[in-house]
Amino acid sequence: MYLIKFINLILVTLIFSSCVSSKKFNKMKNEMQQNYDALSGKSQKLDVDLKSCNDKNNELIQTNTSLQDENTNLKKHMDMLKENNTTMLKQLEGLSVLTSTQAASIQQSLENIGQKDIYIQDLQKEMARKDSLNMALVMNLKGAVGNLDDKDINIKVDKGVVFIDISDKLLFTSGKYDIRSEAKTVLGKVAAVLKAQPHIEFMVEGHTDNVKYNKPPLVDNWDLSVKRATAVVRVLQKQYGLDPTHIIAAGRSEYTPLQSNDTPEGRATNRRTRIVILPELDQFFKLLEPKQQ
Repeated sequence: MYLIKFINLILVTLIFSSCVSSKKFNKMKNEMQQNYDALSGKSQKLDVDLKSCNDKNNELIQTNTSLQDENTNLKKHMDMLKENNTTMLKQLEGLSVLTSTQAASIQQSLENIGQKDIYIQDLQKEMARKDSLNMALVMNLKGAVGNLDDKDINIKVDKGVVFIDISDKLLFTSGKYDIRSEAKTVLGKVAAVLKAQPHIEFMVEGHTDNVKYNKPPLVDNWDLSVKRATAVVRVLQKQYGLDPTHIIAAGRSEYTPLQSNDTPEGRATNRRTRIVILPELDQFFKLLEPKQQ
C-alpha cells in the first residue's frame, strides 16, 4: 500500500516538473524524500512487529502443545486412579466376606490370647514368689554367717539364682584341697540354713586361677577344682547331714574367672568355691503343664 502511494507521488512529480519552477520542484522533491524516509521507517518497524508476533505465535503454539500433552497425561493418571479404586473396592468386598466367614476363628483366637495372658500372669506370680524366697534365703545366709570379710565370702542373687562365693584363702591352704579346721565353722553355718530348706538342691563348684598346677596325683587345675568341690561336699554331707541326693559336685577349673588373672588380686578373687542354689525346675515345669478342664 505504501509502495503504491510512493509511485503515485513519483508520477505526480513527473507531471508537474515541466510546469513548476525549479525551486518548487526541489521543495516537492525534499518533501517526497522525507515521506519516503518516514515510510521506510514505518516499514522496518512493521517488519520488527511482524517478527515479534510470529515469535509469540510460535511460543503460544508450543505452550498449547505442552498443555495438550499434560492434559493427556492427567487423563491417563485419572484412568489409572479409577482402575486402582475399582480394584481396592473389590478387595474390600472380599475382605468383608472373609471377616464374616472367619469370625468364629477370630473369637477363638481372642479366647486363646486371654488364656495365655492368665498363664503369663501365673508365671510372673511364681517368679515373684521365687524371687522373694531367694531374698529371704540370702538374708538368712548372711545372718547365719555373721560379720565375715566380704572378700572371703559373698552371698548374692543374680538372675534369680542364689550364689555363695567362698574364697579358697578361707577354705584351703594354698595348692591343697584339705579344708582348714576354721573353715568348717563357716560351712556349718551355711549348712544349717540349707538344711532348713530340705527341698533345695545345690551345686558346689570349684574354681581356680590360671597358674599351672601339677602336683601328683593331681595333674592340672581341673583336678584341683574338682577335688576342692568334693572336699566341701563331704563336709556338708558327713559332718552337717545334708542330703547327698540334693548335692552336685563340679569343677570349673580356670575357665569362668570373675576378674582378670593378670594381677595377684584378680587371681585371688578367681580362686574360690561357689555354692549355687539350683532353681526348682520341677515346680516350674508344672506351670507349663496343661491344666485339667
